[in-house]
Amino acid sequence: MVSRRGFMATVAGTGAAVAAKGAFGFFEGQDTLKVGLIGCGGRGSGAARDSFESAPGMVLWSMGDVFADRLEGSKKALKDALGGSYQVTDDRSFTGFDAYKAVIASGVDIVILTTPPGFRPLHLEAAVDAGKHVFMEKPVAVDAPGIRSVIASGAKAEEKGLCIVAGTQRRDDPAYMECVKRIHDGQIGDVTAMYCYWNQGGLWMHPRQEGWSDVEWQLRNWLYFTALSGDHICEQHIHNIDVCNWVQQAHPVKAMGVGGRQVRTDPAYGHIFDHFAIEFEYENGVRLLSMCRQIDGTAGRVNEHVVGTRGTSNCATAIKGASAWRWEGERPSPYVQEHKRLVTAIRGGKKVNDAKRVAESTMSAIMGRMAAYTGLEVEWDEAMSSDISLLGDVHGFGTMAVPAVAMPGTTKAW
Repeated sequence: MVSRRGFMATVAGTGAAVAAKGAFGFFEGQDTLKVGLIGCGGRGSGAARDSFESAPGMVLWSMGDVFADRLEGSKKALKDALGGSYQVTDDRSFTGFDAYKAVIASGVDIVILTTPPGFRPLHLEAAVDAGKHVFMEKPVAVDAPGIRSVIASGAKAEEKGLCIVAGTQRRDDPAYMECVKRIHDGQIGDVTAMYCYWNQGGLWMHPRQEGWSDVEWQLRNWLYFTALSGDHICEQHIHNIDVCNWVQQAHPVKAMGVGGRQVRTDPAYGHIFDHFAIEFEYENGVRLLSMCRQIDGTAGRVNEHVVGTRGTSNCATAIKGASAWRWEGERPSPYVQEHKRLVTAIRGGKKVNDAKRVAESTMSAIMGRMAAYTGLEVEWDEAMSSDISLLGDVHGFGTMAVPAVAMPGTTKAW
């Protein structure tokens, strides 16, 4: 059995030598993989559980969060859920804005990145520089500089033989995988139009408490601030946009649309919009109508729809038309499957790297947000070349102004 010291020596060797070992020094899932969790909210705790359901031999080794109460709550829940696989100690529990550095340096093999998305590029870069495999939640950035950083980190991970898997779980759902493959194989003919939706009610909000600084209030309500979440078209609707990019095997080249803040207007909800409707256009001329909202009391719809010359599909379970088909197989949790894909690649000595494609899907959503915020038609190249960094450097609690609500025709996004 290969020791951790021997494992690191193997990774430092040539790609051929690593492949010859078969599994980066891990054999049949028996050796331990140490996991570090960065960001201990609900999604982070859920991702940790999903990771440990994906394969044997996983150990939760260290945890970090900016808030001590979130860290302690997550530790208690995961200790109960993971049993002997929970090996987090007090000296491997970290708080503060630099907690991510301590987790990465704690001797882990994999880091799970589930902080607010505005921090994702910084945390990914640090993890890759330190030679760690990564699972990162979507979206992976909130602005173009962040997207460029993620793409650069992904390229560096490729050079180092590191694996990166992103939390766009539809890509790991066997029903979606089979359906999209059939679309690519021409089962609905040539794709002529696409539609995608994430329409639902409102989400959680934590009223501001006495003693909370601007930074603490915004971090505890990160959904409602574009610099932290990217707005809900980016934070949530990315799933549906990503599926359409998957169908097209490309990203859109331009966007035009509308959006606004009609119902969720209280300052407690930050400054983001509560609805968007965006038309994306791809290089081949296919157009995607994208719609999302978070407004209580409205009709819900969360799906995708693709129209072809010989049929239609919901991308997930069915094709209608000349070559009708329906998924009849099992659908294991895609939240677990995405972690299984990561662990299987690591132990199999293979490369898996989602960074560029999830960055492009994130940027597609950002481009749609730019179009709605400004009221302009936005092209991919100009969106990608923006130098505006929304979050900046946040290293402590203190003042942080809330930007004005975007006004189409006035707001400039790049």
